[in-house]
Amino acid sequence: MTTVETGTRPLPALGPNRRLKLPKQAERTLDNGLTVIAVRRSAIPLVELRLWMPFGRTHLARGGMLAQTLLSGTETHTATQLAAELQKVGGGLSAGVDPDRLMLSGASLVTGLDRMLELLADVLTGATYPADWVETERDRLVDRIQVAQSQPAHLARTALLKRIYGRHPYAVQTPEPDQVRAVKPPVLRRLHAERVHPAGAVLVLVGDVQPERALDAAERALSGWQGDGQPAELPPAPPLEPGPLLLVDRPGSVQSSLRIALPAVPRTHPDHAALQLANLVFGGYFSSRWVENIREDKGYTYGPHSLVEHSVAGSVLVAAAEVATEVTAPALLETLYELGRLATVPPKPDELEQARQYALGTLQLGMSTQAGLASLTSAYAGNGLRLDFLAEHAARLAAATVDDVTAAAARYLAPAQAVTVVLGDAERVADSLATLTPVRTESS
Repeated sequence: MTTVETGTRPLPALGPNRRLKLPKQAERTLDNGLTVIAVRRSAIPLVELRLWMPFGRTHLARGGMLAQTLLSGTETHTATQLAAELQKVGGGLSAGVDPDRLMLSGASLVTGLDRMLELLADVLTGATYPADWVETERDRLVDRIQVAQSQPAHLARTALLKRIYGRHPYAVQTPEPDQVRAVKPPVLRRLHAERVHPAGAVLVLVGDVQPERALDAAERALSGWQGDGQPAELPPAPPLEPGPLLLVDRPGSVQSSLRIALPAVPRTHPDHAALQLANLVFGGYFSSRWVENIREDKGYTYGPHSLVEHSVAGSVLVAAAEVATEVTAPALLETLYELGRLATVPPKPDELEQARQYALGTLQLGMSTQAGLASLTSAYAGNGLRLDFLAEHAARLAAATVDDVTAAAARYLAPAQAVTVVLGDAERVADSLATLTPVRTESS
């Protein structure tokens, strides 16, 4: 009998980093102020569309209802006719809103680009907000808000935003149901006239198109879109103010929602690449220290994760985990330990290299599809950047040293700078949390 030696085989070495290749693109600013960016990506015969319109500092309920009903009909098409016309060209449109922007997203066959842009122009210039559709969509939005307000993750996020941003417009991002119920069609028509305009807007087209021809198509369809409004300005986000842990009481909860916010920097800051790598080492991907500690080693949670959130008015690093009630304080202790360890002890070179490979790989992956490239281009453009920045960022990721990452961790990830929120059963977790840090409790 032949004996076969068993055991763990070493993983193969990571391959070399692929050179980041930027696709062919073109840009044009129309006479009405709309910026159009067209990017060639010829994988499949489709075109992805993203229209970013600055939309900060508006009434939450009105903004949410406008996005919900923007595609409910125009002066020349009912909502059903609009959907049917888009389907004829293999396409569709959807709308969404957040504190920074009103976004229209869609896609069509390449042969249907002209028609999709014509229909987009019809929506932008002639949306009517019919009463029956507004009533129906208002009820749907109220239902969604009420469901969200029963979810621990939503409640924890809401508490964290209020704690971080105070009086800034970012502090509240979900309207109350009664506010939504009060929104009527005339209000939406006025808001459309004030805010849905080309000033400061950016249209991105990505697909199997010649960029200059795509720009021509956009100019033909959208040059008649006019508006007297000005881009909505947001004040800078306030700096984080560390203080007592905020414990939001949710009596009877079998788990606690742990949220930690730490300072971060915008994409263009010299520290951004090093901070991104430091975050990956801490908790930004599955092989991170935090995941290894409280998921793999201790079994406190299933999916802890941290990421840098970029908004127009500022950036923040957020770490999130759902843990069983009985291990709330131990999970927080281990989290603070991992933050403190990274802020004071340099990562090992191979640990940093693994995080670097992940960062560069996800950068490539984000550009690998037409939809991903369109969303990335739009997000960058909405923050005043272009795709060329990707090459700069990739170079910074590749060049960041252990010393750079250690310095960024010390500067931004030190536990003393953290804003901490826990949503859970205060009766069961308050005393143990108070052994780690001062605690302030409020009802949910």
